[in-house]
Amino acid sequence: MHEYVLVLIVAAAVTYLATPFVRSLAVATGAFTPVRERDVHKTPIPRLGGVGIYIGFVAAALVARALPYLGSLFSTKQIIGVVAAGGIVCLVGAFDDIRELDWLTKLAGQMLAAGLMAYTGVQLLSLPIFGTTILPTPVLVLFTVLVVIASTNAVNFIDGLDGLAAGVVGIAAFAFFIYSYLVSRSFVPANVFSTATFISAALVGCCAGFLPHNFHPARLFMGDSGALTLGLLLSAATITLTGNVDPGQVSANEVSAAFLPILVPLAVLLLPFLDMVLAVVRRTRAGQRPWQPDALHLHHRMLRIGHGHRRAVLILYLWAAIVALGSVSFVIWDGLRPLAVVGAAAAMGVVLTVWLPRWRPSERL
Repeated sequence: MHEYVLVLIVAAAVTYLATPFVRSLAVATGAFTPVRERDVHKTPIPRLGGVGIYIGFVAAALVARALPYLGSLFSTKQIIGVVAAGGIVCLVGAFDDIRELDWLTKLAGQMLAAGLMAYTGVQLLSLPIFGTTILPTPVLVLFTVLVVIASTNAVNFIDGLDGLAAGVVGIAAFAFFIYSYLVSRSFVPANVFSTATFISAALVGCCAGFLPHNFHPARLFMGDSGALTLGLLLSAATITLTGNVDPGQVSANEVSAAFLPILVPLAVLLLPFLDMVLAVVRRTRAGQRPWQPDALHLHHRMLRIGHGHRRAVLILYLWAAIVALGSVSFVIWDGLRPLAVVGAAAAMGVVLTVWLPRWRPSERL
């Protein structure tokens, strides 16, 4: 565990220290987010923060390579592939932050990065659906690419309030770190050092290091360079574990073993995925293109019902934690205890979401 703690600290420290320099680069290159009708900020804010996040992840990988146990993960090309793929989407996103690319170019960059990860071994080898379902390799590669594209765009969709995307991804990565660590410990022979657990730990650190610069009022936005990078890294963690684990290692309970291997990876990113799906359905029904922006995302709705900027973000953090950590609790505990805890937390979330604006309409957070 101490090696994971070190990786997390390095990722957080390097991201935190690198971000002010990235902000200077954003100002110098004119990478600003203009004030648009759907935005909630009042003045143009520099973006390009994903470069600092990527630097933090690379630093964590370099430190991990020198460690006695995590260093063994570099005997394969998986982490190198994730670092290279992250560099591709970060670069594509950085160009978009500076000059704005068309959607097709960004999609091509995501597909290239996903294909590179699959080539280096970061791909689904099976689907944990009611046991282990083996499909032809081309089909599994296609699923891998689709997971990466869905994850990167889901994070991009939810990046609408200061600190929201970084916080939600950080919570998701923390939940998946716990899940991956527990599942890896059940391997025969036991081995808690896995690519998925390393990526999750480093990702928690990157988000923690970036949030002080990004929480409201933000001094720097992550931009597409950050959203695409975070989405790809989280998808890499889920792919390397989800498609390579025996459901029986997740839970001794047959029902839990059947559902949790696919439920947990979906749950950790449920909030961004839900926002993305609702946006696509909403825009398609209105005769718009799915990628055409609007001001009807979940965070916009939170503001409309009376929450202020910070409180809306904190309540969405709460919902991300309820779903992500709640799903992992079923791996930790048996019986009705996790269901009772998740139910109580969800009830509290509903009260805070719906009734808090009536009790305290003027937010001071």
